[in-house]
Amino acid sequence: MGADTMGELDMSGLGTNGPAEADESEFTGLAERHRRELHVHCYRMLGSFEDAEDTVQETFLRAWRRRETFQGRSTLRAWLYRIATNACLDLLAKRRPEPATGGEARWLQPYPDWLLDELPAGDADEPEATAVARETIELAYLVAVQHLAPRPRAVLILREVLGWPAKDVAELLGDSVNSVNSALQRARAGMREHLPAQRQDWTGGDQDATMRELVHRYTEASMATDVKALASMLRDDVRFSMPPTPGLYVGRDAVVNFLTESGFEGMTGLRAVATSVNRQPALAFYLWRQSENAYLPLTIDVLRITDGTITEITTFHDNQFPRLALPPRLPADGTE
Repeated sequence: MGADTMGELDMSGLGTNGPAEADESEFTGLAERHRRELHVHCYRMLGSFEDAEDTVQETFLRAWRRRETFQGRSTLRAWLYRIATNACLDLLAKRRPEPATGGEARWLQPYPDWLLDELPAGDADEPEATAVARETIELAYLVAVQHLAPRPRAVLILREVLGWPAKDVAELLGDSVNSVNSALQRARAGMREHLPAQRQDWTGGDQDATMRELVHRYTEASMATDVKALASMLRDDVRFSMPPTPGLYVGRDAVVNFLTESGFEGMTGLRAVATSVNRQPALAFYLWRQSENAYLPLTIDVLRITDGTITEITTFHDNQFPRLALPPRLPADGTE
């Protein structure tokens, strides 16, 4: 999945100077072919779906304004990645003075799987690349990335996710190859500190029967607000967070105490719709509202499952329902 080997474009239709001679509609048509993968790249860098959207728009604007700088030494795709990465670094320089802390990334937002399905298909003979693409979009990876300083973060993603050579990353960042290699080592050390210990055992395949059964049990226990049943599915060191609400709860007892103190056990009228985000199983919960005679959006639980137990729950608020193409309401019978 190298920077200049996938998604190469024939620039011959744009005149002898490529983008420099293209009209805006021609240029936009070529650039748009890369919108989804650029968006995912920016999302990895920023952790925010909305910030990624804004940054891709900025990328296309910068690319159009600087089209005469495209020299044809790389593909249009690689050139756009360079612009997008710099746009992300510019945003990070002014957006938040402090990185994620305490295992939290409060600006974290989910990424719907149906949009991830728009990414260019990888080589079926490269299972390692497929695994990297999957693991590096999961929420635990994204949170760990947010703990890195911006430049090491960019180096890590460009080198290990996109497969860029060190010399190309150095050129993009205006650094030496030695500096890039040093930044990569620092980034790897930071990721080891914040990633789950058993990365190879992350969510598993979509067809994993054990996972499906656990998700079904979690759904039933949640709709019944059965805290005891939920506790039986959690690993001892389970982690729970609800971005952007502050707070990270670590350990089964801490999560159970939170559920108890929040009044979860007393809730009635819950329904659930199964979905998937960030290549992880997720459940959208709806709460009965008598005034609306319908079930309305409440929260979305995204699960990380390891060895048949739930090791992380990330809960998002109802404002994420539209982005995930979830129903705005469920009728009284609970069906969609």
